[in-house]
Amino acid sequence: MKAATVRHILDTIGDMFPDAHCELNHSNAFELTIAVLLSAQCTDETVNKVTKDLFEKYKAPEDYVAVPLEELEQDIRRIGLYRNKAKHIRNLCMLLMEQYGGEIPREHDELVKLPGVGRKTANVVVSNAFDVPAIAVDTHVERVSKRLGLAGWKDSVLEVEKKLMKQVPREEWTLTHHRLIFFGRYHCKAQNPKCQVCPLLDVCREGKKRMKTSQIRKDK
Repeated sequence: MKAATVRHILDTIGDMFPDAHCELNHSNAFELTIAVLLSAQCTDETVNKVTKDLFEKYKAPEDYVAVPLEELEQDIRRIGLYRNKAKHIRNLCMLLMEQYGGEIPREHDELVKLPGVGRKTANVVVSNAFDVPAIAVDTHVERVSKRLGLAGWKDSVLEVEKKLMKQVPREEWTLTHHRLIFFGRYHCKAQNPKCQVCPLLDVCREGKKRMKTSQIRKDK
């Protein structure tokens, strides 16, 4: 894709969502890591409802390890896959205490060694907690990137990330990540995207196809 087109996309999304940010409530790197871990296959809204009480009860890794696993499971049972996530949290906290002095490591390579922490989670943590430029590819970022042609339809999540990193200026990685999420969450939704009022329709292959199909139906 031409650099001018990429700039057009970034500026347009920036105008639409200038205040895009991480919507997971947290006050430090440890809470953010727990929140992102809980957010897998779950909405940020639900996670925030659960962590409101969770972060009052558990302040440090030692607190999560001190209670029976069943108690932690009950504390997060409104979250999807809560049993697996409770185990990940416990194991993560134990590893933090054993190898990292109870602190979340700042390095991406160390973060992905933690139980339940994949590349996406690590990218969210380093960018939001430690101000290290990164692009975390979640379902919204992947969908929007492919629809707009910033990535290929068959690209893996890692390939999407690499292509975005290549096309987007490094100092804009984190902000672009947030703006793509907001664009996908509130405008270019998986179902019923707002193609008819989208300022990026001119560069969106998916939107053009949807609008064409819609027009054909009207003409019948």
